[in-house]
Amino acid sequence: MAGYFSNHSQSRFLANSNAASQTATATAQPPAAPSGGPAPRPRVPSSKHFSTFVSTSSGDEKTQGKDKAAGSGASNGTASVHPLRNTWVFWFRQQRAPGNKITNYEEGIKKISAFSSVESFWSLWTHVHPPSSLLPTTDYLLFHSGVRRPVWEDPLNLSGGKWIIRLRKGVADRLWEDLVLAVIGDQFDGVIDSGDAGGQQADANSDGEWPEICGCTISVRQNEDIISLWNRHDSSAKSKEKIKETIRRVLNLPLMTIMEYKSNNDSMQDKSSFRVTPTDRTPLSPLS
Repeated sequence: MAGYFSNHSQSRFLANSNAASQTATATAQPPAAPSGGPAPRPRVPSSKHFSTFVSTSSGDEKTQGKDKAAGSGASNGTASVHPLRNTWVFWFRQQRAPGNKITNYEEGIKKISAFSSVESFWSLWTHVHPPSSLLPTTDYLLFHSGVRRPVWEDPLNLSGGKWIIRLRKGVADRLWEDLVLAVIGDQFDGVIDSGDAGGQQADANSDGEWPEICGCTISVRQNEDIISLWNRHDSSAKSKEKIKETIRRVLNLPLMTIMEYKSNNDSMQDKSSFRVTPTDRTPLSPLS
């Protein structure tokens, strides 16, 4: 699994940090007394794009000044944190690792990390490889912390389903990132139809205050990539329609993009996440 994550940026930051600390230490030491000849002068950075000299004291002062000026509530130079409404868990699954065929679905699911703020999300996201660099039969899964395992049988997924969009190869990276940002950024608030809000609210109270959207996945396959958005209840046609319209809006999809909906109960019956009948394949309808 480690092969799917990049530590390139971390290494770069560490290298810059080490170089900067060495340079700062060298410049902080007083010059030696002359002993028969002038002391060599420190070399000025020659790069026209980057400076290798970092003054830690002035940098800290500037950071603290910006925090105070912005009124962000930071204290003692500590950066402020922008919390998300829910904690989200990022999962990874490889169905068939080289030389090791996994027969049980859950055996292949590995938890990567959880995040609950904007800062912790980007700290994770910048080190995750995009879908276009993954091997076929690999999945990324993002679900809120109320979902114990990203499977059909989970209590919060059991009565729900998923909207499915099949993508040609080469276009998944942007759409996957846009979908993730929309999910954790609460772009799907208000998708529950008011006529069904009473019954669904009673169900929500029994399981905690969890959102209607459970999570999203991307499945990298040999000839296509498949993104899906999971919701808690598949009984309301109006709510599912609102979810579909929101997907269209946040992903900026063409009107005739084909979307498929499949309940998790149907998935448990036929043991398939994405196999649907032709009657379930409906184009995105324009917003009314």
